Amino acid sequence: MRTEVADADRIVVKIGSSSLTDAAGHLDPGRVEQLADRIASLHARGKKVVLVSSGAIAAALRPLGLDKRPGDLETQQAAAAVGQGMLVESYARAFHRHGLLVAQVLFTASDLQDGRSYRNALNTVSRLLRLGVVPIINENDTVATHEIRFGDNDRLAALTSHLVRADALVILSDVDGLYTAHPDEPGAERIRRVTDFTSLRVDTSRVGSRVGTGGMRTKVEAARIATSGGVAVVLAHADALLPALEGEEVGTLFEAVGRRRPRRLLWLAHAAEVSGALHIDAGARRAVGERHASLLAAGIVKVEGEFEAGDPVDIVGPDGVAFARGLVDCASDELERRRGHSGLAVHTDLMIGVDS
Repeated sequence: MRTEVADADRIVVKIGSSSLTDAAGHLDPGRVEQLADRIASLHARGKKVVLVSSGAIAAALRPLGLDKRPGDLETQQAAAAVGQGMLVESYARAFHRHGLLVAQVLFTASDLQDGRSYRNALNTVSRLLRLGVVPIINENDTVATHEIRFGDNDRLAALTSHLVRADALVILSDVDGLYTAHPDEPGAERIRRVTDFTSLRVDTSRVGSRVGTGGMRTKVEAARIATSGGVAVVLAHADALLPALEGEEVGTLFEAVGRRRPRRLLWLAHAAEVSGALHIDAGARRAVGERHASLLAAGIVKVEGEFEAGDPVDIVGPDGVAFARGLVDCASDELERRRGHSGLAVHTDLMIGVDS
């Protein structure tokens, strides 16, 4: 029994397009109803559930006369504009059967990269949960560009799990877990539990389905982001939502490897858009990395990029590797003038151990 999941009170469920569509790649109302039935069951047991759902573009394929997911950004945005309302309407009907309301919440990456809009998103979703509404979150494909996309809803789900302080994240897919190789390969075996990402050796190179954008690589990356903030993650087949949340040994469990951190630091590590970098010497590297001391201007050897006070920047050691991230207390031109002067601290909210 996986007690860390079975005992979860606040849960984020992510479902991909391939788990909501039929063999032709069109939105399947029956699958939507099946998912709503399972989430309603959790809701009836007092669980707080946030749903991160793909499927807007898939919902528009049949109405627009398209036989597959469009490849160009403009048609994707147009299809999302048509399909998002259809997707939410389908969810609204399915949850209404259980007396539950749903709310559509659309994000772009920039919404979670900015500190103020991040707080607004938190306030909205938190209030919806207190009102007993099921938030349905999706990337806002209608206005998102290649430059401001999350890349896939798997990462959005991981960031959402931090946003709402979830106990568990369940990623539902058309495969029943993480395998040592692609499930179609002879000898591939399902990995039941992941405790250490550094020792994980699997082939995640294949992309997702013809109606989705993700693949196993994005799911593993999402699990890494979520678990680093104390959130247990289960990757399972879409039909196994309830067994997964009841702690049964289905799918793959990614154990939470990081302690709970303040939302601001999780935002800084995984959602914030980095504006520049500060290259520091070996002494400053030891002080910041080992003693978690403030970074002093005397230890900065190079200021990279242009930024304003309060912007996130990477902290780069003598080896050229970014090992931390922080918020500068002054603009890049002022910091260039401070550089090399002893006694002047330049950071607040330093986050140690981030991947750049």
